[in-house]
Amino acid sequence: MTTITTNSHLIPLGSRPIDRAGHHRADPAWLEAAYKREDALVLLMQGGLPLVTAAGGLVWLGPEAAKLAPDAEPLFLGLDKAGTPVFAVEMPGDFDVEASLIAGTGEFTDFRQCLARLPEMDANLASTARSLFDWHRSNRFCARCGAESVRSEAGWKRDCPECKAQHFPRTDPVAIMLAVSGDKCLLGRQRMWPKGMWSCLAGFIEPGETLEQGAARELHEEAGIRCDASKAEYLFCQPWPFASSLMIGLILPAENEDITIDEDELEQAMWITRDEARRVLAGEHPDIFAPMRFAVAHHILNEWATRER
Repeated sequence: MTTITTNSHLIPLGSRPIDRAGHHRADPAWLEAAYKREDALVLLMQGGLPLVTAAGGLVWLGPEAAKLAPDAEPLFLGLDKAGTPVFAVEMPGDFDVEASLIAGTGEFTDFRQCLARLPEMDANLASTARSLFDWHRSNRFCARCGAESVRSEAGWKRDCPECKAQHFPRTDPVAIMLAVSGDKCLLGRQRMWPKGMWSCLAGFIEPGETLEQGAARELHEEAGIRCDASKAEYLFCQPWPFASSLMIGLILPAENEDITIDEDELEQAMWITRDEARRVLAGEHPDIFAPMRFAVAHHILNEWATRER
């Protein structure tokens, strides 16, 4: 049996989670008191961008965050190991750090650009907050009756005041998979990616299919590679906030090697050897580089490349 060398708890964005303490979400009195605690920790976001220090970590504020955005509804993220309540606040678009009480603390930074430098717990919390704030922006209106819904349960639910429907955040399952054939694996690239970057293929799971079936379907649709879904090997998964997805890593043995790409999905696809994959991961390949280490695709490729033949 193949031994997997890592697991989901060690994958970036999923590692070092705090206690979500969901039982507090429906307790307004507890939440109000927790937000005012002197030891409360509050991270700020603006349009999906976290407030980050020059050194690369999140800017952590305390109860003074309420003075910066008195009308904002804080999102309760949970309790850290010391029992400290952790919140996130979405700042309005016109908020200017340098014209505020926290001038000089940091700047709102593109999430992908700062991910490589964020500490593990910071990355997990910022990723969670980004997913939830994006969900609220995209789901202001009730999907059942069209009325404007309202936030509830510390940001983890929306209630419709008209038809009484309850709406909860959704996570879209995405298969991200490596097709392998003997000592080779299949990589692809999209036109929008930086020159030289290649990665695993990926696609959303559709209603009525299993994770393994979706992975096999996507490989055939995008690259013409046939795989037996029953032989898929699950590796690990990663929460991914672009938008709110769960990236589920798999390896599938290929039944053919002839590539026929869907040009709407891929620019190119090719087979590389295990030795080439190791050089790619080491940054020693002259033409190819792998996704950054914060992406689960990097870890899928590494999992296969470091196995014995």
